[in-house]
Amino acid sequence: MTVDLTMKTAEVKQHTIGQSIVLHLLPGILTGAFYFAIAQPIRNLGYPSLAAMILAIIVILIPFELGFLLYQGKKKNAAFSLEGIVLYRQRIPLWQYLVWVPVVFVLMGLIFTILTPISSFLETLFTWLPEVLRFDMGLGGEYSKSVLINTYLIGFIFFVVIAPTVEELYFRGYLLPRMPRWKGWTSILHSALFAFYHTWTPWMTITRTIGLLPLIFIVQRKRNIYLGIIVHCLINVIDIIIGVVFIFGLS
Repeated sequence: MTVDLTMKTAEVKQHTIGQSIVLHLLPGILTGAFYFAIAQPIRNLGYPSLAAMILAIIVILIPFELGFLLYQGKKKNAAFSLEGIVLYRQRIPLWQYLVWVPVVFVLMGLIFTILTPISSFLETLFTWLPEVLRFDMGLGGEYSKSVLINTYLIGFIFFVVIAPTVEELYFRGYLLPRMPRWKGWTSILHSALFAFYHTWTPWMTITRTIGLLPLIFIVQRKRNIYLGIIVHCLINVIDIIIGVVFIFGLS
């Protein structure tokens, strides 16, 4: 049974600032370390670094974040349950999904587009990073059509569906309600920490920090992480759509 967690959010024990920082950044540090370690071997096998990121999601990101939530559920409920662990699960009418998902999606898209010059400039500061370690969607023409099809099929499952869902459960459903309450600064700090969590694309930190705010606002406002899950999946699917268009354009 899904519980209205509006009241429980106010009652939940808050993390210290140190706990919040560690729990936000640790899975990103571990995922990034794994990605950087396998990026070159994956490229040597003829696959883009997107494939290395997918493996990092499967091996590190999902087990860490989902495993942590289930561990907390086991301690609290004596069973592998997310009840009372993942909050912001209040029900809302269907029409609100039809309104808020497009609104937040468009707002985030506009912010990311407007801030593209900043991200591009910051990326130039990482020219010292070997090309093979940079997050690469494989659309430079150096990979075969079959390699890209396989990569993007698996990418759709993990990069578009599973990883965003797990991240929303962990970050917006678990960490956000437990952050120290500093009036309006809590959302900004959470957004910044989530941006820094993406250690494999550090040049996107400013863009992500600002771009994620509409999603955080609506999840908090409606006490509903399902809005966040849907929008997050839609945002991630854009890269896959671009890749599919490129693949269909190959001879």
